[in-house]
Amino acid sequence: MSEVDTAPTQRHPEDDDRPGGMFAALRVRNYRLFASGQVVSLVGTWMQRVAQDWLVLELSGGSPIALGVAAALQFGPTLLLSLWGGAIADRYDKRRLLMALQVAMGVCALVLGLLDVSGAVTLTQVYVLCVLLGVFSALDGPVRQSFAGEMVGSGALANAVALNSMTFNTARVLGPAVAGLVIAVVGTGWVFLLNAITFAAVLTGLAMMRPADMFAYARAPRERGAVRAGLREVRRHPDVVLLLVLTFFVSTLGINFFVTLALMARNVFGRGAESYGLLTSSLAVGCLIGAFTAARRVGRPRLRTVVVAGVVFGLCEVTAGLMPTYALVALLLVPTGAAQLLFTSAANAAVQLGVDESVRGRVMGLWMLVMLGGTPLGGPALGWLAEELGGRAPLWLGGALSALAAVVAGLWAVRSRAREQLGAL
Repeated sequence: MSEVDTAPTQRHPEDDDRPGGMFAALRVRNYRLFASGQVVSLVGTWMQRVAQDWLVLELSGGSPIALGVAAALQFGPTLLLSLWGGAIADRYDKRRLLMALQVAMGVCALVLGLLDVSGAVTLTQVYVLCVLLGVFSALDGPVRQSFAGEMVGSGALANAVALNSMTFNTARVLGPAVAGLVIAVVGTGWVFLLNAITFAAVLTGLAMMRPADMFAYARAPRERGAVRAGLREVRRHPDVVLLLVLTFFVSTLGINFFVTLALMARNVFGRGAESYGLLTSSLAVGCLIGAFTAARRVGRPRLRTVVVAGVVFGLCEVTAGLMPTYALVALLLVPTGAAQLLFTSAANAAVQLGVDESVRGRVMGLWMLVMLGGTPLGGPALGWLAEELGGRAPLWLGGALSALAAVVAGLWAVRSRAREQLGAL
């Protein structure tokens, strides 16, 4: 990738600061192309996630630990590479980077599908491909997150974040349900092959974009200490630091519970892959409701919104974990998903808008680190909890700790602002 500054110069991030309503970002042609390609590709991604979890359970004899290890291997590279990926996003053309990374992830899906369909797949091979997919995803995350500002400008950024979540969760509703049916009929291998095909949609959307219509940001120069410069920018904003810390705890302790939904379906209720897919879809329906709610909000999200959403999410998750029947668990996952989405969407937009645009890629690298970097810790830990205390434990315990973390963050913010007011007297 050339380091020549290929960023468009026709438009500046402040050129369009109108809220524009619930679908403001969709007025932008480049964003429409991006979102339409993403929804197709993400359906395949969620199909693969369900199929991969089910394949690991089949190959391991239903081991919760094996499922946690697969999650740790897939999300582990985020710990090492997301900050570096953010630095790359600030330096190079994000659209071209995204195209290259989509090709790489599609190849991973294709290889896993061919191994599975041929009957040659082993648990070790799945683990290796989890690592490779994790490497590409760790680089893709900060590039994709920070690309929203270039497509729509700062004025519609919060709306674009919410609509990205809506797109993500529309796919999350469809993907698991379709995957469960496909697995039941023809097995997991064809799910991976279908996912490989769906990457063509997002590649087509990216290729059709008009670079001249992008909102121009200054490219970061090639320099030593680029990552440290991004971290220094974050430290200048205590509210952003608090948001990142809270997101880490809620993600690690609470949002990671999705890795144990397969255990709920298989080990707690004795159900099959289609029931696991429906549990995931129930959670996604809630997330979609939360995304619609977030998209209706105008302006920069407040810290109070993030804290309240975190508390509600934790309490809903606890309640879902205590439900005695499969149907009630599926029902309670809907409000759990809505609160989860409101929390992550508000936190994401507040973090992006709380820092300078020139370091937004690096800050989104840090965001991906706190959102997904806890999975290598939380995945195996939740798998161990499920094995020792039962498949419900990751929900009720993780939810309780998430709510507690949000309460502590809220009290910390109130105390800090009270000290600032006293100091100003």
